[in-house]
Amino acid sequence: MPWVIDLSGGQAWAREAITELRTANLVTETVDAPVGGSAAGVILSAADSQNLKAALGAAEYNRCRVLVIGPPDGKLKPWPVLEEGAAECITWHSQVAAISAWMQRVEDVEAVLDSVEVREKLTGQSPVLRSALRDLVVAARFGQAPILIQGETGTGKELAARVAHAVSLQPGNLVTVDCTTIVPTLMGSELFGHERGAFTGAVSVRTGACSGADQGSLFLDEVGELPLDLQPELLRVVQEGTYKRVGGDRWLRSRFRLICATNRDLSKEVAAGSFRTDLYHRIAASVVTMPPLRERIEDILCLFARFCREASGARTDPEVDTTVQDVLLRRTYPGNLRDLRQLAFRIAARHVGPGAITPGDLPREDRPTSMEAFEALQQCQDANDGGPASAVDPLTRAVARAVDAGLGLREIKERAAEIAVNVALQQSGGNVHVAAAMLGLTDRAVQQRQARKTGHDEERQCSTDNSSATSRQ
Repeated sequence: MPWVIDLSGGQAWAREAITELRTANLVTETVDAPVGGSAAGVILSAADSQNLKAALGAAEYNRCRVLVIGPPDGKLKPWPVLEEGAAECITWHSQVAAISAWMQRVEDVEAVLDSVEVREKLTGQSPVLRSALRDLVVAARFGQAPILIQGETGTGKELAARVAHAVSLQPGNLVTVDCTTIVPTLMGSELFGHERGAFTGAVSVRTGACSGADQGSLFLDEVGELPLDLQPELLRVVQEGTYKRVGGDRWLRSRFRLICATNRDLSKEVAAGSFRTDLYHRIAASVVTMPPLRERIEDILCLFARFCREASGARTDPEVDTTVQDVLLRRTYPGNLRDLRQLAFRIAARHVGPGAITPGDLPREDRPTSMEAFEALQQCQDANDGGPASAVDPLTRAVARAVDAGLGLREIKERAAEIAVNVALQQSGGNVHVAAAMLGLTDRAVQQRQARKTGHDEERQCSTDNSSATSRQ
């Protein structure tokens, strides 16, 4: 049952809202802070206060979707509140039925996210992945429009397409066409089929992907590779549900959900003239971006365990030595999930027996450099000896290098603070409130440091420009 927090100071409209929501059995008793175990919660607030930001941050940590309700005068503006992590922000006008529908939708979406259909295909519970999957589920389960899945190579776009089809309740099949593996001259036949004798080698009729996807889903992987001359035909079948086979003169019908994926920026392709504007806007009705692995570090170990089970056929997750865990978390993955999967397969092939995966199971080319190995060893020793935390030793070495470079204490402190803010903002996806919470600062302090950094960058640029001008003179 959703909880409710009153940050209005007990104003009359808030008391009225709590009474009506309880009468409709939509919320439980009033609480002081978000609690775990609930898919949704309600916060009543008269203003965008620090207390509201803190409550939204705590709700996000508990993976709870929050509906913020403001006073009837409309003074609580929705956009800043949504930016701070609220799922919805409305003014109170006794719209209990609408609130009930919103809460039911939240419960439905979260149930799908936790279902077997999703968990078996995409592993991970990181906030950034769950946010992307939430957008995917909403578009697939509750909408009918085409879905465009974008992201870097290896981020799981095809798996996301399979999730979209699985949760969409489409009665037909999922048909996949990889636009990178088909000869451009045969792409029309692959999509629409062909009549016998339509071209050399066409010895029989072929139905094509559009026919096979009828009442189901058609997934076009790397749709940016689709030849320009075929794009109008695809647009027609998406809009009107009609197409012709290659070499045919009869209009055929097919109704399907179109799901596309690309690692390109299709908006740039449109600007360059290599992708049709009308087709782009048609297929991008709902856009879902799959996050790269560097943004979901907390998922790496569970993904590694899953890939190891896949490689070995084991039913349980392997035990992994802490030193190996450290290497997995520090390593870069240019190929994202595909890169991690191949690493897991290499390690699983070398691992012998029921014991933990140990450093020797890592192939030589996957082992850290001497400096990285030394840092990992020192951190393990610190942990065993009850010494400093793992982050202390690398920090000490970084400061030592800064001193060797001639930096003074004041500059080291300033640069360290600047880097910490940048890292926190990057890890929080640019969310100032979350970054401030990570660093134990106020939102204002983070914003001031951002502004100060911008000023310093401009001063350095001006100084560089002046030096260049002087040298030219």
